[in-house]
Amino acid sequence: MNYRKFGNTELMVSEIGFGAWAIGGTAQVGGIEIGWGPSDDKLSMKALKSAKNAGINFFDTADFYGLGHSETLIGKAFPNDQDIIVATKVGQRAGKNGNIEINYSKAYIMEACEKSLRRLKREYIDYYQFHVAKVQHLKEGECIEAMERLKEQGKIRYWGSSLNTFSPEPEAQLLIELNKGQGFQLVFNLINQLALPIIRQAAGKSYGIIARMPLQFGLLSGKIRPDKIFSKTDHRSYRLSSELVKKVLDILEQKVQAMAEKYGTSLSSLALSYILSFPEISTVIPGIRTPEQVQLNTQGLVKLSLEDRDYLENLADSDWGEVLDIMRQMG
Repeated sequence: MNYRKFGNTELMVSEIGFGAWAIGGTAQVGGIEIGWGPSDDKLSMKALKSAKNAGINFFDTADFYGLGHSETLIGKAFPNDQDIIVATKVGQRAGKNGNIEINYSKAYIMEACEKSLRRLKREYIDYYQFHVAKVQHLKEGECIEAMERLKEQGKIRYWGSSLNTFSPEPEAQLLIELNKGQGFQLVFNLINQLALPIIRQAAGKSYGIIARMPLQFGLLSGKIRPDKIFSKTDHRSYRLSSELVKKVLDILEQKVQAMAEKYGTSLSSLALSYILSFPEISTVIPGIRTPEQVQLNTQGLVKLSLEDRDYLENLADSDWGEVLDIMRQMG
């Protein structure tokens, strides 16, 4: 495993991190599925341990994943383990009316941090993130005040924001202008490269960058077929249509598969290698829930030539546009 410096912080993070959304298990808020279907806690614990053994030291979760269950599992696997780096998020919760509630008040963030610390069994959170806060929340200022206060108290080491899937610029630009926070988490993969300009700008200002959804819900592995039926408790059931899957497979087979074969690797590993070919990226966090997925996501990584990286980057304009439009419509 290779490690990269996380912006201007003291954190050295593994190039491949552990995306812990899926291990949160089944959860529903306001009739909306927010999980990846049922999970096996024993298997999740094995995956967490296997990840550390493979050299992964960066674990990304949120208090919303499984409504706290993902954090709880990490706490059980690594109670107060200083050898791992834990990143979690705040700002979304199940409201009293049963619907998803967005709350970025100072009081709520301070309270939520304490609860996350208890679930994680840690004295401090290495990297605390807004869970897709909007410009209005940042301008109101309470959330920023809360983060700075938590940092002063030693409850968190660093903080930043997880940004919107399709429009990450407004919030990132504002925080960069304010010179606040130490990092950003953005969607960046072969299909969705909308964040590339802000990634380069933020990295130039010494922000750490976390690339999430590197395989776009598994589509870029090439293993999901058009006739795949997802459980109703899996959020992909309303995000991945057969039409979308077929379009992705067609592009992979016609434009990407040959490159994977050239490097002697899988489509998944090529997709991860592409993201890591950008030195601005600090870590990539594929979703992991089994020891087998740990191996699949940490083996087969290759160093791409500049020519091949440019080719894959250019596909965003020449081929992936229609796929991205469908994704925007489906949410």
